[in-house]
Amino acid sequence: MSDRLKKYAELLVKTGINLKKDQILVLRTPIECSEFARAIVEVAFDSGAKDVAVLWSDEVVSKIRYLKGADDLFDTMPSWQKEFYLSYVRQDAAFLSISASDPENLKDVDPVRIQKFSRVFSSEVAEYRKRMMNNENVECVASVPTPAWAKKVFPESDEKEAMYKLWDAIYEAVRVNEADPVAAWESHKQSLKRRMAKLNALNLASLHYTNGLGTDLHIELPEGHIWLGGSDLTPDGHEFIANMPTEEVFTAPKRDGVNGRVVSAMPLNFNGSLIDRFELTFEKGKVVSYKAEVGFEQLKRLLETDEGSMYLGEVALVQYDSPISNMGILFYNTLFDENASCHLALGKAYPVCFKGGETMDSQTLLANGINDSITHEDFMVGTEDLSIVGITQSGEHIQIFKDGNFVF
Repeated sequence: MSDRLKKYAELLVKTGINLKKDQILVLRTPIECSEFARAIVEVAFDSGAKDVAVLWSDEVVSKIRYLKGADDLFDTMPSWQKEFYLSYVRQDAAFLSISASDPENLKDVDPVRIQKFSRVFSSEVAEYRKRMMNNENVECVASVPTPAWAKKVFPESDEKEAMYKLWDAIYEAVRVNEADPVAAWESHKQSLKRRMAKLNALNLASLHYTNGLGTDLHIELPEGHIWLGGSDLTPDGHEFIANMPTEEVFTAPKRDGVNGRVVSAMPLNFNGSLIDRFELTFEKGKVVSYKAEVGFEQLKRLLETDEGSMYLGEVALVQYDSPISNMGILFYNTLFDENASCHLALGKAYPVCFKGGETMDSQTLLANGINDSITHEDFMVGTEDLSIVGITQSGEHIQIFKDGNFVF
């Protein structure tokens, strides 16, 4: 095991998850990442884990299943899978997920099949999803390279070189290359929290986005919204970092308060297919028209997931002049690309982004302007020339972003 790989595994377990003694860790990982998965298991047990449950995935098998399975195969979820998620989430398990897929693995699959199973999965494990969105359980999403993904990111390189380049980019993005990654992350968390505190103090009523791509979007924010970023806390005070890397501060928009046009700034890897050069037009919060030069059917299926998928559930601010953006790499992986660009999310809002939201049911949240859906899909809108003007509750206009970056 290389020194950097071990440092990365330790960073995810000890800082990302912040694993408690005698806590169960659930690790979800592609089979291609087996070497790293074993490193995680070893570090977790050395850190006092009660057990480590590994849920392996194989995207090639998934593709074969989608292409060759009977239609009704995607109408149900195997009972053992449902029990896996629900039993562990009820035991206060921590969940670490490795996001490392081929961005175009499922491009030949009928998106209807993927959508059907996505709905089934979300419905069957609704309790698990609710607990995660409310920060009741600890979770962390991270990445390691796979050959297919690396070749997509670095097509001019052979497989070995592409893997090396992607490893190096990931280590840089998650601060493993720092002399003391843990100290680097502590400093980074505090920097994000300072911005978060400034935004919360402004008591904003809305945001106005404009850029040269044609984005001209007004986003109202509900009274009682909360900006978050850096790290999260469970109700009992267990600190964790949900995404590594993370460069964002984020909140929930008002469900029916979004109006105007937004144009994508990067491709979106959605369910194994790319959606690129797309735009959405909103009226009273809802998408009323849309188009895409690449992946129109996938975008259509995303928007038709349910009623809530036609509305926004997240507003996230990321500097254009930020570590991941400055790498100049298109990762084709939302975990990284969303941390190189301001982004929005279609679908469910995080209840914790609204005062007292974690104790409210979905209907109460909706009544307060907080969107609900079985999906939550981020897409990137930040550009080098992005301007964001905030309007306070008293009507004052304050420049939040200029030329793609925070003004404070």
